Amino acid sequence: MTESAYSFYVGIDWATAAHQVTVLDPARRLIAERSVPHTGEALAEFATWLTTLADGAPSGVAVAIEVPRGAVVDTLLERGIAVFALNPKQLDRFRDRHTVAGAKDDRRDAFVLADALRTDRPAFRQVQAEDPLVIQLRDLSRLDADLLQDLTRRCNRLREQLLRFFPQPLAFCPAADEPWLWALLTLAPSPTAARRLTRAKLEKLLRACQIRRFTGDALRAALQTPALHVAPGTAEAASAHITLLLPHLRLLNTQRKTCARQLEELLTRLHGPDNAGPPEPPSDVAIIRSAPGIGRGIAAALLAEGGRPLAERDLFSLRAHAGIAPVTQQSGKRIVVRMRFGCNGRLRNALYHWGRGAIQLDPRARTHYQHLRSCGHSHGRALRGVVDRLLAMLIAMLRAGTCYDPQRRQVATPDVAEQMA
Repeated sequence: MTESAYSFYVGIDWATAAHQVTVLDPARRLIAERSVPHTGEALAEFATWLTTLADGAPSGVAVAIEVPRGAVVDTLLERGIAVFALNPKQLDRFRDRHTVAGAKDDRRDAFVLADALRTDRPAFRQVQAEDPLVIQLRDLSRLDADLLQDLTRRCNRLREQLLRFFPQPLAFCPAADEPWLWALLTLAPSPTAARRLTRAKLEKLLRACQIRRFTGDALRAALQTPALHVAPGTAEAASAHITLLLPHLRLLNTQRKTCARQLEELLTRLHGPDNAGPPEPPSDVAIIRSAPGIGRGIAAALLAEGGRPLAERDLFSLRAHAGIAPVTQQSGKRIVVRMRFGCNGRLRNALYHWGRGAIQLDPRARTHYQHLRSCGHSHGRALRGVVDRLLAMLIAMLRAGTCYDPQRRQVATPDVAEQMA
């Protein structure tokens, strides 16, 4: 669609209570300004007003907004209005066209958005309606990551309290993140109570938690060792702290299991039904999950955060979106290549774990990682190099519609690895 195809350019400065709107025509004349409350009725009326303004042709209206999703975007897309998203940093640069003094307000930002869309539409990313399952997958994937962060934070607090007065159990669970340890501390929150636990009770606890890497005798021997000498009241205070932490840990652990089950169900639904008829090409979910090092969480993050580049088989966009592609800064004879920081942090984190798992499972990835390390690259740089090649492999698999086949890949020799670097 050419720029002349749009009759009106609309800039929306998004807010929580009311959105400031500016409407321009292709000649940059100001058509209207208004404030739209963030309510269902007001947003519906706003979409109708834009359609009426365009003589009943919503496809002739282009809207610029910083937030690429939400009720405002969904309402406009449902009416057939074109919506374009702009990064806040880009808006800040476009704002400098209109003022060099640093002035900023909602009306100015809405005007800048509309005017920038009128003159620099290729710099904007057009927003497309998403699959409802992908929207659910994104929220669950982010929730799972947040729950893991909360659980890790509280496990660290538990570990610090144990180090104060009762470090013996940490010899068997250094991170203090296993349910059997929480069950043990429920029975014995202090060294004195732990020394009274019998061998039979400890073995019963370990059996219930399916722990086989050590015996009840070994655990009891560790609990019988002399406790740390601490100031009076320290043990009681730390025990009370631990008693309050344990319900939070159990709740977060249960919520993570529930979230994992729901993620698996969504991935299964995205995978599609298993047909008993003629074999069909594998779905994107099946192809992604077949790659070495990709589990449930990484697959969910890839589909949720990088769904559009994956659907378009756009390797360059995916590399930039994930922060894998470096940034080159050149001025005269000076050239600097640095890590890309402007990216989707959640997608970058998922790809980091993919690369970390791939070098353990895939000989070719491990060989390339070792070669990059031998060239003097850091662990992070070498891992990004591995992930870069994994992304190229994944896009090739998606384009060909085939799952991962290790027989089609050979371990790279040092000479070949040097050529690939």
